Amino acid sequence: MTVAPGDVAPDFSMPDADGNIVSLADLKGQRVILFFYPRDNTPGCTKEACAFRDAYSDLQAQDVAVFGVSTDNAKSHTKFAAKYDLPFPLLIDEEGEVGTRYGCYGLKKMYGKEYMGITRSSFIIGPDGHLEKVYRKVKPEPHVAEVVADINELTSTAS
Repeated sequence: MTVAPGDVAPDFSMPDADGNIVSLADLKGQRVILFFYPRDNTPGCTKEACAFRDAYSDLQAQDVAVFGVSTDNAKSHTKFAAKYDLPFPLLIDEEGEVGTRYGCYGLKKMYGKEYMGITRSSFIIGPDGHLEKVYRKVKPEPHVAEVVADINELTSTAS
């Protein structure tokens, strides 16, 4: 399944590392950044998560909720968030069900081996529940700056 800007964002309910359930329905009226990443504590994923951490106060000031999503379990998320002082929840999509709905979970290949996993992707979901921006196969380094610039543009045109 592939989603595009303008589509209604696929609904989700996922636990965070503390077992709290985060549902898209509960976030209605708020802009949301949902970033899917392959694995906790890997170089690219750490760069991306830390870049979102560094931009977090600016995003919060614009009433934007940020959530990281991977197939890692609660224990892994807890260690990752503590190690890098991540201020936003990391959500657990162990079976890749939500990632599948967003079109970023599926067959991957590395070093000649095939496996199921998350392709690094991000989504900006508008206050009305529609996708405003979709980022596929992103590079960790420049990605967050692009997302922040797009958020600034979206919030300034909404005012």
